Amino acid sequence: MSTQQAPDRAEQLSAELSRSLFGDHTPDASPHEHGRRLLADEAFAHRGGLSPAESVELAYRRLRIVNASLDDPWRLAGDVHRLAALHEWLAVADGALTTVAGIHYNLFLGSLVDHDPDADRDLTPLLTTDRVGTFLCTELDHGNDAAALETTATFDAATGGFVLHTPHPGARKFMPNTSPAGGPKTAVVAARLLVEGADLGAFLFLVELSDDTGFRPGISVRPLPERLGSPVDHCLTSFDQVLLPHSALLQGDHGRLTADGELTGGIGNRRKRFLRAIGRVTTGKLCMSACGLGGARAALAIAVRYAGRRHVTGMSAGRRVPLTAHRSHTDRLLEATATAYAMTYLHRAATDAWARAQHEPALREDAERLVAVTKAWNTWEARRICVECRERCGAQGLFPVNGLADFTTNIEGTITAEGDNLVIWVKAAGELLFAPATVPPARPAAPRPLDDPRAMREMLAAHEATLRARATAALRGGPTGDPQARWNHAVGPAQEALSAHVLVRAADAFLTATAAAAAGGGGAGALLTDLCRLFLLDRLRPLAGALIADGLLPVEEARRLPSLVQELRARLTPRLETLVDAFALPEELLTRLPLLDLAAQAARPEGPPR
Repeated sequence: MSTQQAPDRAEQLSAELSRSLFGDHTPDASPHEHGRRLLADEAFAHRGGLSPAESVELAYRRLRIVNASLDDPWRLAGDVHRLAALHEWLAVADGALTTVAGIHYNLFLGSLVDHDPDADRDLTPLLTTDRVGTFLCTELDHGNDAAALETTATFDAATGGFVLHTPHPGARKFMPNTSPAGGPKTAVVAARLLVEGADLGAFLFLVELSDDTGFRPGISVRPLPERLGSPVDHCLTSFDQVLLPHSALLQGDHGRLTADGELTGGIGNRRKRFLRAIGRVTTGKLCMSACGLGGARAALAIAVRYAGRRHVTGMSAGRRVPLTAHRSHTDRLLEATATAYAMTYLHRAATDAWARAQHEPALREDAERLVAVTKAWNTWEARRICVECRERCGAQGLFPVNGLADFTTNIEGTITAEGDNLVIWVKAAGELLFAPATVPPARPAAPRPLDDPRAMREMLAAHEATLRARATAALRGGPTGDPQARWNHAVGPAQEALSAHVLVRAADAFLTATAAAAAGGGGAGALLTDLCRLFLLDRLRPLAGALIADGLLPVEEARRLPSLVQELRARLTPRLETLVDAFALPEELLTRLPLLDLAAQAARPEGPPR
């Protein structure tokens, strides 16, 4: 093969992989192309030396640049795929921008889309970002238990409107971006609807918070201290007898209030009514998962490219070699790359499931659980990958200008936002115990299952079924008369079952993508098959003892595990840069990173310029 053919072949293979991950990179074919174009723009380059207040103002300026680039912000708010895709790319550029954009487009505008979208409201200032939308749900005393929130909206029979009120300091809205930064703001506020003393449950209300002259009477905003990650204008916000018109109530199929205060239609259960009202939080989980994906893939693209350009002393005297010559370096990045592909395909499956559930209510419960599990697993894995990549770049990775340091802190916000990971993980684990089994507990029949990723998937599915049965038995065998003690008796095994479950779902998504790539011809299908095998083997290794004990993995197969992993690593390592080039980070972004430029200069025979 000529020297020209090799790069051309690598580029072709990278393009095939990129299509598998994102679709075609054309404006009309892929919701990702818009985000990639933004990321390439100099307006989104790293800005160093800014104070927290300046960083916040920059985030809002960038929000308006994003908004000006959209053909229709209202359409974006109603499109799950485009919302999630935008978050994958914005998270690479600016964590604060990603936060305020997610709140404005998903939680704020999205809530309006979901509640009587044809209502007579002038949204022009919000669609042009002359006003910025925000979302006030959680309170100082109520985070993950937001359904127990205590802010009230009392129906006023004389006017037909409402009186919005914060009854005590613990009911102040916690962490919304409600400061004067970014200009005038309008909020969607969650509050308990009270009619003649009866609590009808929490609903959403549209509230104008401020204008060019300041906050409305009765609204108090107190800035919170600077937090970990990119600065955002988080605040404590309270209301003192703020009057709202009847039109402020966001109504929908979950419930409507007549002009004389009668609740009609909807869901009878107050909790279910509230969860339906804040359904945008589920889409928000997809957006947080997308942020983790974007950060993890970008971190890998930077770390792998750096490893190919950074030269160190080799094993032979006087010889310098790239970091990629050291398997101790590349093995870690290769495992992380395989995981990033699995995360991406799982996220795609969850996004598709949630989009379908909007039109097929029977699918909603399963789709919500898949979205929650995906968010938790993806953001936890993203944190691990970002930390690994930062370490692999050594001291260079500590400088924010090199594109890695901020990922390791910003990812913490995605782990907590839209439902703390452990809370939604445990909730999903409990739900899974009562959900119909998605796979029969049949054991894999392949004589050498570790050679076949589908056989490994079946092995994991059988393992999941075994763990689910044990968790169910633990629940039934727990202490009677004490629900808390009974659940505590089962929560550990239930989480183990969920851990197996998410691997099965990730394997399903990976295998589906692999089959599609293989059907398209080219070499991507074979490469993805190897990568999928590596992902599954890495996940099976710590489970080998349990799998052998349950008769799911033959002992002779378990002995092959280390050698199979080594063989795959040896085969895939030369393709590592091709695999991460498929993540399609714009060259404009990568060439702005000093660590890549300095590493390339140092690798030249004449060394860096003096």
